Amino acid sequence: MSVSIDITGLAPERIHVVPSPLAELGMALHALSETGHHPGLQGWATAVTARLDQGLADRLCEADFLWRTTFSDVFAPFAGLPGKSALPGATLAEELDQLDKLSDEQFVDAALEFTCQLAYDQNRVTDPLRDPDMRRHALDLAAARGEHQVAFTERLLDDPPTVRAWFRQLMQDCDEAFFADTWARVSHQLAADARHKTELLRRKGLGEALKAMSGAVSLDEEARLITIDKMAVGRTRTGDGGLILVPTSLGWPHVMVLHRYGWQSSITYPITSPGLTGPASVEQLTRRMAALSHPVRMRLCRHLARGAYTTGELADAHGMTAPEISRHLSVLKKAELITTRRRGRYVQHQLDLGVVSRLGSEFIEGVLR
Repeated sequence: MSVSIDITGLAPERIHVVPSPLAELGMALHALSETGHHPGLQGWATAVTARLDQGLADRLCEADFLWRTTFSDVFAPFAGLPGKSALPGATLAEELDQLDKLSDEQFVDAALEFTCQLAYDQNRVTDPLRDPDMRRHALDLAAARGEHQVAFTERLLDDPPTVRAWFRQLMQDCDEAFFADTWARVSHQLAADARHKTELLRRKGLGEALKAMSGAVSLDEEARLITIDKMAVGRTRTGDGGLILVPTSLGWPHVMVLHRYGWQSSITYPITSPGLTGPASVEQLTRRMAALSHPVRMRLCRHLARGAYTTGELADAHGMTAPEISRHLSVLKKAELITTRRRGRYVQHQLDLGVVSRLGSEFIEGVLR
């Protein structure tokens, strides 16, 4: 599973690394709603929540379904502007002005991500404002999520300008209440990271820049294809547009790919944080889960967690033949769950406790990525 971007014909001068205040505000709101996704931000979230005006706190609580589970392209309006060459604004006000420039159809299509999951990267523009069947479908999907989602969807489809004005005012109030201070702190990190990645682009090319962004992002130079390792499937192409790489300080572990039909391609990636290990690939996670799903291999892991043993020792302990044990060890080794070392003429195996201890967090990061 992955999301891919076909960059055939994409010139280097159409690749930009640019921070986005509005995207970072979206990440901030998500982190405030889902602190469990962002354990490193719990202190920040507690401090922000403690000083929020009660009126704004209540409004954010009522609206948190907008960003708790979904990161809508409403937070990346630059990508929807004509020409597919616009960059994120330097300030939140500039990006909110970009949001105002989107058509009602674009705004509604992107905002529906908040409440229902219409087909995202299909090769056509959806228009529930004018298509009764699509409107009914959107409302049916919203109903599965809750009453608030249905009410929002109805308002959105009945009166897009009012919802746009409400959303803009809410973002401005958040900026005044807490985000301006947060942005003043993180914008320097983001700008420094953007300069570093831009220099990598210039000196070593897109492949090295993507590798430095995240272990989940890779480039096939020959196929001219960027692949983002996610538990999702999607495909888009830059065509005659550009590619925007957006660093985020508040977004780890999420790596987001904007691949909406007709919009400019964009990847939002978390800047490196001390102490974070490289992400496990979806393929690695799948292998490890499959390896541990067998009861014999689970018993072997219990044995190997206590020390290093040879195949013969394990066969005697578990009442199995050496070839049977070898087959199970091969699966565990392919999943990188055990290590092997030679001691004279004996080969010993042992559980890699470091890998196993990270398995839970890697799974969480994989499904959230």
